[in-house]
Amino acid sequence: SSLLLMSGVVVTVGLCRRLARRRLRSHPLLFAFLLEMFSTFQICACTNELSLLGDVEPKPHTALTLTYGFTVLHGLTLAGSTCNPCGTLQPMWGGGTSLRMGGLKIAAQFVAAVLARVFMHFIWSLEMAEPHPGALSQGCSSPMQTTEMQAFCIELLFSVVFQLAVLRAESVNPKYRVHLVALLITMLVYAGGNLTGAIFNPALAFSLHADCFYDKFLSYSLVYWIAPCLGKFLIFYVF
Repeated sequence: SSLLLMSGVVVTVGLCRRLARRRLRSHPLLFAFLLEMFSTFQICACTNELSLLGDVEPKPHTALTLTYGFTVLHGLTLAGSTCNPCGTLQPMWGGGTSLRMGGLKIAAQFVAAVLARVFMHFIWSLEMAEPHPGALSQGCSSPMQTTEMQAFCIELLFSVVFQLAVLRAESVNPKYRVHLVALLITMLVYAGGNLTGAIFNPALAFSLHADCFYDKFLSYSLVYWIAPCLGKFLIFYVF
């Protein structure tokens, strides 16, 4: 049921993206906003569902395999979208994207994060799959299983590694690049998923753990918003 749900989200987002391309090319700002919103919604909705499958046997093989598979699927179906505020900051800082367009895309990403969370809570309330009944009662299911400083350093390091790998992979054939990026993300999730969740995406972190941001805003904004953005700027200045 979970796999069918995530596949349905991917298909629906694909149809919405295609419709936006056909009808909204003459409205660049609205087109860019909707394209980024649809793409980020897909990643946030699927990852919300994947987070419930971490305890599926055999552990952690099932969760890691699904992480790799859906990351490849996202890479193949969401070409042209960053789906990550950190990825949008670089062209803004470098002058490749206007402040207006960059701000619009970041707004779209966080709108999508909220919409994905609301949508998934509605789906979980229908109890379509076995993990769904207990998902709504978890509240702040904190992914931070270490000290705040260690979590900050881990998310900062993972952000640097990921952004550096993406830059170095730009010259690789796209059909191979998506597998390399997916493999790296899977490895990072395996290495640090039990400590911080290995998210390194501010919009995705907010969608997954909004309750935790409400309860401990300063701690979670430091680890899941500031650390990934700082990692991005470090890469930008070095390279």
